[in-house]
Amino acid sequence: MGRSRRTLPEELLLLALDPATGTTAQPQSLDLGLAGAQLVELALAGRIAPDGDRIAVVVPRPTGDPTLDCALELLRRRGAPVRAVHWIGGPRLGLRQVYLTHLERCGMVAAVPGQMCGVLPTTRYQATDNEISREIRARLDSAIRTGVPPDPRTAALAALAHAVGLGKHLYPGNEGRSSRSRLRDLIRHDPMGGLVAHAVMDVQNGAGAQPRRGPAATGRQPGPGARPAPQPARGVPMQPHHGSMARAVAH
Repeated sequence: MGRSRRTLPEELLLLALDPATGTTAQPQSLDLGLAGAQLVELALAGRIAPDGDRIAVVVPRPTGDPTLDCALELLRRRGAPVRAVHWIGGPRLGLRQVYLTHLERCGMVAAVPGQMCGVLPTTRYQATDNEISREIRARLDSAIRTGVPPDPRTAALAALAHAVGLGKHLYPGNEGRSSRSRLRDLIRHDPMGGLVAHAVMDVQNGAGAQPRRGPAATGRQPGPGARPAPQPARGVPMQPHHGSMARAVAH
């Protein structure tokens, strides 16, 4: 994959970057969206393919993009197709910062140091070439305005933008309501983008939990004095543990 073309994670992050504040909109869900965008980009590159609600590696050859290739290798090591919701719901420590640092290295954003409350150091990221962000936004606007089915890359970007909640950031207020609705509708134009976008929303709704095998699942009843199996806190999904994945992606 040549580096002349921006990847979907990079485009999604640039869409989320607020030019006025230098911060990213929807930071928590954006991390999930970046992990999902990696899957779509790998599918567009012909490295993975959907297998029902799972993701299968079909060509393990590297793409030439280090961050995407890290994700591809982790998928390959699984040895079997993995459910998209479980992959996206896994820890993604530092993934957003990895892409911000990459965009800075490519000269697309500039890091601006600052302080919070005059004490805590902070870093904002300002786009250095607003023309790039305007071009990305124009593709979405055109698809929304014309109703013409967009290309798979734009359709997937729209699906991910909707899934992470960027609609209100891109098309705010009551006047943007119809545009937000049409942004949501674009999800149907790309099967892979739709699969991943729904997985992102499912994780946010708590559906990314890995079920634990309890006494009922094994057919055995707990003995006297046995402590019940731990349950997730209300509204907090139990995430699959992929420590090596988190470390690899973060670095």
